[in-house]
Amino acid sequence: MLDEITARNRKAMILGHLGAVITVAIWGGSFVSTKVLLDNNMNPAEIYVYRFILAYVLVLFMSHSKLWANSLRDEMLFAICGITGGSIYFLAENTALEYTLTTNVSLLTSTSPLITSLLAGIIYKSERPSKGMLVGSFIAFLGVGCVIFNSSFNLQVRPIGDILSILAAFGWSVYSLVLRKLNVVYDLWFITRKTFFYGIITAIPFVLAEPLNNPVELISNRAVLVNILILGIGASMIAYYLWAKIIKQVGAVKANNYMYLQSIFTLIISAIAIHERISIVGIFGCTLILGGLWVGDRLSQTWRKKD
Repeated sequence: MLDEITARNRKAMILGHLGAVITVAIWGGSFVSTKVLLDNNMNPAEIYVYRFILAYVLVLFMSHSKLWANSLRDEMLFAICGITGGSIYFLAENTALEYTLTTNVSLLTSTSPLITSLLAGIIYKSERPSKGMLVGSFIAFLGVGCVIFNSSFNLQVRPIGDILSILAAFGWSVYSLVLRKLNVVYDLWFITRKTFFYGIITAIPFVLAEPLNNPVELISNRAVLVNILILGIGASMIAYYLWAKIIKQVGAVKANNYMYLQSIFTLIISAIAIHERISIVGIFGCTLILGGLWVGDRLSQTWRKKD
């Protein structure tokens, strides 16, 4: 009986790690879709709200019997999820691009695994990162830098944009840690639906602050329609549900370490879809990311045995 439970737990853990890779791959590709929509004169807030509205409507079919959380405290936690994992993350990240270099934004938002590790160590004893995991995270972070500077090296200090980028990374870390608390009690579809709801509500003022495109004209544009569907169904509905499930299975710290892989998938998909060049620096960065994740796992196991 004990062996059966152990085997079941091991299988769930393997599926959790596989799900993390798939989810991060989807998000890596989402940057390409976002770029296409921006090139078609959609503003960042508009893109975000459209994708979340589509995702919310679809998730509503999966979870519609329960309207509110079990308590006001939990309802506030869902609001925090929508703000930190939705409006703050996307709007801060996209607005940062207007004030600083793309390389700055990409590099600084990639600090979310490190921030998650530090916050988890403060809040949850069971989620405290090992020294091995921190070493591996640092190596992977260096790899992210190489991937980001794949075509050129141009890093400058632009305070407003850089602060917004760090705010986005911090928001994602908070979202992942709050998920850890909620998914013990609530259905994953319910969590995903509530996240989208509060993410949409808190972003409306930002959308109304800028001129909106004609929805009919947007839908009639095939490139726009296809990429909104990709972002709404794949990068929002499916990916956010999987992320909530992954956090439940492997924990916030381990799950967020997979965010380092996002830059690899973005690099590969960009090369295939929009023919961006992959340099030796980019390939070296990919190697560092994969090596960092492997080193972190191996060192954690070795040092755990010694303890």
